[in-house]
Amino acid sequence: MADNKLYEILGVSRSASDNEIKKQYRKLAKEYHPDKNPQAGDKFKEISYAYEVLSDPKKRQVYDKYGLKGMQEGAQEGGFGGDLFSHLFGGDLFGGFPGFGPGVRRQRQRGEDTIHPLKVSLEDMYNGKTAKLQLSKNVICASCRGKGGKTGAVQPCRTCKGCGVKVSYRQLAPGMTQQMQSRCSDCQGEGEVINEKDRCPTCHGKKVCNETKILEVHVDKGMTENQKIFFRGEGDQQPDVEPGDVVIILQQKSHEKFQRNGDDLYFNYTINLTEALCGFSFVVHHLDGRDLVVKHPPGQVIKPGDVKAVVGEGMPHYKNPFEKGNLYVTFDIKFPEKNFTSENKLKLLETLLPPRPDFKKPVGEHVEDVDLMDYDLNERATSSGRGEAYASDDEEHMHGGPGIQCAHQ
Repeated sequence: MADNKLYEILGVSRSASDNEIKKQYRKLAKEYHPDKNPQAGDKFKEISYAYEVLSDPKKRQVYDKYGLKGMQEGAQEGGFGGDLFSHLFGGDLFGGFPGFGPGVRRQRQRGEDTIHPLKVSLEDMYNGKTAKLQLSKNVICASCRGKGGKTGAVQPCRTCKGCGVKVSYRQLAPGMTQQMQSRCSDCQGEGEVINEKDRCPTCHGKKVCNETKILEVHVDKGMTENQKIFFRGEGDQQPDVEPGDVVIILQQKSHEKFQRNGDDLYFNYTINLTEALCGFSFVVHHLDGRDLVVKHPPGQVIKPGDVKAVVGEGMPHYKNPFEKGNLYVTFDIKFPEKNFTSENKLKLLETLLPPRPDFKKPVGEHVEDVDLMDYDLNERATSSGRGEAYASDDEEHMHGGPGIQCAHQ
């Protein structure tokens, strides 16, 4: 009976195309990646291993023919496939993946991740968006298959003997020397050289070529600032090195109206004194294009700095977009300008408002009436500066001024 375990892990059929396998892996990787789902570390390893095998035509062909058990036994016994599997899987046969047996572990060198910031608007994070990102990366040269030249053209560097570094010694004192290492200039640290005439005409002996690729970045509803989106194995390629990941880091653009804190939205709204005392209605144009009509009944006074909530109209929850945070409104009150109405109207208004507190004026010679004036902090600072200057001038006159000596009697 055919072994379908890896297909079952990815949730695809045995006849699934490469594109179907890739799409299903991306879907599962988003759900079970440890950064988003710390409890699913083992599950993510299984998914990654299944994709590693089924996305590679050679590995998939061997798996379809022998299954997991046959592959593992052949590799461990050195039989039909020991060398082949060591070459195909980098010596890491099922080790470290639950349910796949002990296997032989050999750590494969991994390339660096490629980091790309992506600026998105608050509307994008609210509604979701698919953005296309053009990526330039190195890929293994298809002409020479990453060898750099024709068969036998690659030779170990004679200068560094294939290690990529040159070792030199410097005498510091009698009987004391210092060993120094530097990158070999003949092979540029590669450890091998290729004659100019034998180099691959496509990659010119570099083993890799530059390629432009378009990645579709899915910004899901509710994603946050600095959240990472991973494209596994899409980093720069090098011979005998596992490609790193392309990591997209979301950067939220500032919004002219709303501020975000977690799944909640905040904004300020200014009303006049009449609205604060007698009720009001206003419209909020939301991030998804809806117009929310906000009403506040008369009789419930709004004070400067009051905060009111519209429940369930904040940001959608990530991975659960039907649940949302709250929308909070902070109110500012615009008071009337001075002398805004006549004395008669003020008296009428006073009859409608709460009474003034009782006031009893003190009597005696120590009592003095004063007036309140408009205060400008900048004007006071300027006046203070002038006052200091006058004081300085007075002080100079008192002492006869600079450079003037008092006359002796």
